[in-house]
Amino acid sequence: MDTTELLRKVRKIEIKTKGLSQHIFSGEYQSAFKGRGMSFSEVRDYHPGDDVRNIDWNVTARTNEPHIKVFEEERELTVMLLIDVSRSSFFGTVNLMKNEFITEVSAVLAFSAIQNNDKVGVIFFSDKVEKFIPPKKGRSHILRIIRELLNFRPESKGTDLGAALGFMNNVLKKRSIVFILSDFMTEGYTIPLQVAAKRHDMVGIRVFDPNEEQLPNIGLVRMSDAETGKSYLVDTASKSLRDRFNERTKKYREDFKSIFSRSGKDTVSMSVDQSYEKALLMFFKQRR
Repeated sequence: MDTTELLRKVRKIEIKTKGLSQHIFSGEYQSAFKGRGMSFSEVRDYHPGDDVRNIDWNVTARTNEPHIKVFEEERELTVMLLIDVSRSSFFGTVNLMKNEFITEVSAVLAFSAIQNNDKVGVIFFSDKVEKFIPPKKGRSHILRIIRELLNFRPESKGTDLGAALGFMNNVLKKRSIVFILSDFMTEGYTIPLQVAAKRHDMVGIRVFDPNEEQLPNIGLVRMSDAETGKSYLVDTASKSLRDRFNERTKKYREDFKSIFSRSGKDTVSMSVDQSYEKALLMFFKQRR
């Protein structure tokens, strides 16, 4: 994509998604996420009725008088976007490809965050961490993220969400809001997610194309696996083959919901042929 075309697309996405974040999502985002983080403020004398779990034992030992830690709401949060850039995200049969849809959703979330003075960072991942953009504030930073989303070409084709979560656990020391945007057609991320869930407020956003959820009966079709590059001649008239395909995609869907649920974290599923505005708005309202 040449520079002129890239800038035109960046501007188009900025106009659409910034407007949504300002007029629709900003207040909902704040209600959904503000006040959930707490930071250490000071130590003071213990008073009857204080929560004994907040006693600072080091200060208490030094002074021979009970003291407790006082916490306050964090006014500035960090938002981290974990974005799947594996080859399976470059798929689409309707309005948008999955990676284009993810770009718009990411932009809305990013603009919503900076409207509330939060920092935004990004981890692009395939079967490895492709790129890490450290959290920062400001419009120019968000526009850089959008440019990367539009023009990024991964080195690898596969998917390893577990590796991305492991990297994030190492680089994010402060409690953050983490949005994972992926088709979640992968395995092996249960334990890394559980580890990350203990520290961060996490949301899984599953983006899918309706035509990859159910294999249609359209006879002989040559298909290729986007992540392995292998090509196959597939007889979609075979009911047993369609059933196996449909069971596999069903397992990915159910695993996604189950893994996040067991970790106590929220999920949203979005089809590329439907409105992400409505899905996000409903999600924000549910989290109030």
